[in-house]
Amino acid sequence: MRKVCNPIISGFYPDPSICRVGDDYYLVNSSFAYFPGIPVFHSRDLEHWNQIGNAIDRTDQIKLDKCLVSQGIYAPTIRYHKGLFYIITTNVPDGGNFIITAEDPAGPWSDAYMLGDAAPGIDPSLFFDEDDKCYYIGTRPNSEGEKYFGNWEIYIQEVDLTQMKLTGQSSSVWQGAMRNAYWPEGPHLYKKEGYYYILTAEGGTERNHSIMVVRSKSILGPYEGDPKNPILTHRHLGKDYPVQCVGHGDLVQTQEEKWYMVMLGMRPCKGFTSLGRETFLAKVNWEEGWPVVNQGIGKLEEYVTLPDRLIEISNKVEKEVYGFRNGILTQNLVSLRGGLRAADLNERSGWVRLYAGSRSFSDICPVSMIGVRQKGYHYCVRTKMEFEPETEGEKAGLVLFQNEESNLMIYKKYHPEGDLLTVESKDGKCNSTMAQMLVHGGVLEIKFIAQEQKGELFFRYEGDREFHLLADNIDLCRYSTEAAGGFTGCILGVFVLGEANVKADFKHLIYETLVL
Repeated sequence: MRKVCNPIISGFYPDPSICRVGDDYYLVNSSFAYFPGIPVFHSRDLEHWNQIGNAIDRTDQIKLDKCLVSQGIYAPTIRYHKGLFYIITTNVPDGGNFIITAEDPAGPWSDAYMLGDAAPGIDPSLFFDEDDKCYYIGTRPNSEGEKYFGNWEIYIQEVDLTQMKLTGQSSSVWQGAMRNAYWPEGPHLYKKEGYYYILTAEGGTERNHSIMVVRSKSILGPYEGDPKNPILTHRHLGKDYPVQCVGHGDLVQTQEEKWYMVMLGMRPCKGFTSLGRETFLAKVNWEEGWPVVNQGIGKLEEYVTLPDRLIEISNKVEKEVYGFRNGILTQNLVSLRGGLRAADLNERSGWVRLYAGSRSFSDICPVSMIGVRQKGYHYCVRTKMEFEPETEGEKAGLVLFQNEESNLMIYKKYHPEGDLLTVESKDGKCNSTMAQMLVHGGVLEIKFIAQEQKGELFFRYEGDREFHLLADNIDLCRYSTEAAGGFTGCILGVFVLGEANVKADFKHLIYETLVL
């Protein structure tokens, strides 16, 4: 047996959905306004996960241009049936629910089949029954009228996959396990030993999040709730428990007919969460026809015990170097709303040239930023750049990005006496300059070090041996979910802002986990 550390995928990888095909497991996550979207992971042992692609990797597949950072792609579900992979998900607010397909989960994935007004709400999932019928299950406002905020319902409807549309009448099947339940969402449908089971979340995706299960002999109900609901939650453990907001689960059965569940959770540091919602794993046993999560424990464990299996893939990398050679961007790099369109990998060998797409991170449009998700609270990120600003308003550098109104930037900008290296914090609608220093032209290296919720910024010129301190004791709590709101975690990346002809060159982006 081997012990697997939770979370199994660190950083902003929320709303996990999983399926198994033979010896292979595939997992997808929400990506919201980031592009490419819907990261697709592969594993053969439920421990080592390797990103093999992004299901949304073409800007004409889906529109993200006008999405706020916590809009866009919500809660994808991945399923496999007769040689074809299906992902069903929601684009908020532009387009609603849609399906994409692929023969290979690494891609390419098809254009989007939009389901339209026939599929209202969010968090759709697909279920293939034994007779090959396919069913849609999702969440929508109470069809009899919302009696209170969050009074939604789970509904089921048949899907015609030849035409990629819902058919027949929808059936409301569940409105929540708890009295006055709010936000019943993230439903998934399964069949086991003659029962249909719906796994669903309640309580919202914050600290009242929970996982419920209901079952019925008929796919359209009536459904009964497990008397032990919720079958998993951390809301009773208090705000200081190391893992919070647990919910939104999906079940998978192994080749050995063992059951596991993936779900999201959050790991605060000093009471604030900068990582967003991450992917966790738990064992599941069945008792008297109901699933029991982490039997005898009843909460997520720091380590999950899994059977021994040949390890073929390793993701235990402490230092990740994202270079820009061969005209290719690494699959786990992201931009905001398709900003990769402004990236040129061929103009300068070994570098990426970014052309500005907006003047501010507050502009709701594709932004020229390339970044990686923050994965922990002890890390170092650095880049080398060459940028020669010519007028006011041109900026390029390194950013810690939580959302449009919450970010930390270190950048070069124009000054009549020489370029200014500036540290600027945006906290809500308030901008503050933390540090400034005149610097000369040429290649500049910027380094940001985070230890828990404090940060330090350094720079050095090409050829220098030592870094120069620019700002220290930076409070990072302000760039957290608790302070800034929303559904996403922090992204660390390089950027350029200004008019469309403004450009900046970056040689690499290095993210290093600091081991204490």
